[in-house]
Amino acid sequence: MTLVFDHLTLGQRVLFGTGRAAENLATEVQRLGARKVMVIASGSEAAMADAVCAGIEPALRWDEVVMHVPVEVAERARSAAAQHRIDLLVSVGGGSTTGLAKAVALTTGIPIVAVPTTYAGSEATNVWGLTESARKTTGVDDRVLPVTVIYDASLTLSLPTDLSVASGLNGMAHCIDSLWAPRADPINAALAAEGIRALSRGLPLVKAEPENFGGREQALYGAYLSAVAFASAGSGMHHKICHVLGGTFNLPHAQTHATVLPYVLAFNAPAAPEAETRAAAAFGAGNALDGLNGLRDTLDAPRALADYGFRKEDIPEVVRIALPAIPASNPRKVTAGNLSTVLAAATTGDDPKTLTDL
Repeated sequence: MTLVFDHLTLGQRVLFGTGRAAENLATEVQRLGARKVMVIASGSEAAMADAVCAGIEPALRWDEVVMHVPVEVAERARSAAAQHRIDLLVSVGGGSTTGLAKAVALTTGIPIVAVPTTYAGSEATNVWGLTESARKTTGVDDRVLPVTVIYDASLTLSLPTDLSVASGLNGMAHCIDSLWAPRADPINAALAAEGIRALSRGLPLVKAEPENFGGREQALYGAYLSAVAFASAGSGMHHKICHVLGGTFNLPHAQTHATVLPYVLAFNAPAAPEAETRAAAAFGAGNALDGLNGLRDTLDAPRALADYGFRKEDIPEVVRIALPAIPASNPRKVTAGNLSTVLAAATTGDDPKTLTDL
């Protein structure tokens, strides 16, 4: 069969090394010629940020970090960056921290060096997200792609095990969604499959042996691959649903993705046999859903949206907002009826296999 596809690879420097974040950051600040650095890190990660920034002298430290990046929070950070004439943003933290740096870069063009402390993957994409009036808006802009990502597995030690699990499964969602997203292609699929393999090997080690850097390095490597695939392939059904759950109902980002993922996989897999076979092989399982569910059982992963405050009576609102945004290229036709069924199962934590024959 002849291959025909159009693939875009984003340009970004990646520095990977356990225990080397401070050294690598100092090197990058010097290489980029930055004179006024704004360090973005939440208050809870201030000590970690101090350690990472030991080799530089920040002009400004910013600790107002809020999940889903409310517009008003972004505006305050943008104003501070302008007032201090910042020429480099350094984000130290998870997806919310990276997201705030992206919000500043979106309107200012200031470059970002991202230092992730979770497996969120936002650091490797040119996708931004902002929330205003209970609506999350996302977009794509190369200005928000960090010029450099610094990975250091030791920085993930402070992440509680349950949040490590949810964050890693968020990365897994990037991989699986990339297999049937609007711009899916063979290169994205190869990256996504390797991401699934790395995450499915690394996350159980993170849970079983929290001090094991080998597992954490595999999880970080997998999260990076997942994000690169996602950035190229685009946002599929899973992410369109989760953006509404997070932006409109303020559900926690990582846990929401971890919960919804098996239901979207169960819904789409029968209509996407090539993607399903590739994912199954990456899991080392007979089929992709069994592979994912086996991993989730091992990790004691989040099970139900209701555990985070979501109610069945909110499903029609999610359907109303999400349905028009789900790509027409989704492997199975999505209707208000079957989307409601998917959400109902995810709300109560029903067996995802019930959706395969929907």
